[in-house]
Amino acid sequence: MNKEIKNTIGTNRIPIQRLTALLDTFGLKHISRQIADLLEEADLNNLSTREFLLNALETEIKGRNERRRTRNYAGAHFPPNVKRLEEFDPSELESGITATQIANLKELSWLDNHGNLFFSGPPGLGKTMIACGLGLHAIDCGYTVCFEKMSNLIRILDTTEIERKSDFRYRNIRRAQLLIIDEIGYTPINRNQANKFFTLISDMYETSSIIFTTNKEIVDWTEMIGDPVLTTALLDRILHHAMCFSLRGESYRIKHPEVFATANQD
Repeated sequence: MNKEIKNTIGTNRIPIQRLTALLDTFGLKHISRQIADLLEEADLNNLSTREFLLNALETEIKGRNERRRTRNYAGAHFPPNVKRLEEFDPSELESGITATQIANLKELSWLDNHGNLFFSGPPGLGKTMIACGLGLHAIDCGYTVCFEKMSNLIRILDTTEIERKSDFRYRNIRRAQLLIIDEIGYTPINRNQANKFFTLISDMYETSSIIFTTNKEIVDWTEMIGDPVLTTALLDRILHHAMCFSLRGESYRIKHPEVFATANQD
């Protein structure tokens, strides 16, 4: 890089260090880190003031979005080796969801409208893969996401008042724009846990979106929850603004064991 460009601006000879300090003062840290390169590019391409300003602002936005995406991904707590939605092939299912429906879900209008998604079916069909794929896509689009298996979510609800870690996670879950609750139906819950779960769903009703994956059909939820009245109230909130997909077919794990060799997904 030309040292003259690196240390001055044109004939004004304003030190880069002075610009960097001012940019840092206004919180424009991504422009600050790349100001020398931005100035060199403007000089080499004879950019106008407006073009330079646009490039600088786009650099700042890109940097902030990437930092936000990294932070949101870490805070989501996805399972290991989470897969992108593009890796899921709905044509291998007998029924339940199509490529067109997945493309429509990627538009995220359901998320903007605080709608829910409900994926049911036997183990191994890719319910978690679809849910996490949508979660990754949502993070890429700037949304906040939390992922929890039902068993761990119940543990968090049970200990949020006595464990600082659980309380912190619970607060993040409540603030998330999208919550993914995985593997509902594998672990039985008692009446007190069912009430806490109902409270969480009620608190997030029409303010956030939730993706549910379950091996239980809706008609079997009463047995899982243990209270017909509570189950009805819970499903009323879940299904009010929900799209439901009942997956059928041969297990992905059996057909593609290499995909799940290092992952524990449904």
